[in-house]
Amino acid sequence: MTSLPALAWMVFLGAAVLEVGGDATIRTGLRGGRLAAIVAGCALLAAYGLLVNRLPWDFSRLLGTYVAAFALVSVLFGRFVFQEAVPPTTWVGIAIICAGGAVVQLGAR
Repeated sequence: MTSLPALAWMVFLGAAVLEVGGDATIRTGLRGGRLAAIVAGCALLAAYGLLVNRLPWDFSRLLGTYVAAFALVSVLFGRFVFQEAVPPTTWVGIAIICAGGAVVQLGAR
């Protein structure tokens, strides 16, 4: 088994911030009636897709592993950007998702 290289972690973190940020920007635009925010959110989502797909991995392995980073960043955005209360069961779910991402990444090829 090989560990996930540091570059891949940086790509996953950057892609997750772009994807969650894009979703959050679109959400803000829709709720505030601001077309510019919606367009900016769409640009962020496109940037996420371009970044995450730079890794030369099989698509299923790539996104199967990325989902764990995305899930964690999503909950952190909800907590710290939108000031949402995150129940303990959500943290348990995130731990399960991250364990699943590790299985996808480190499993047999």
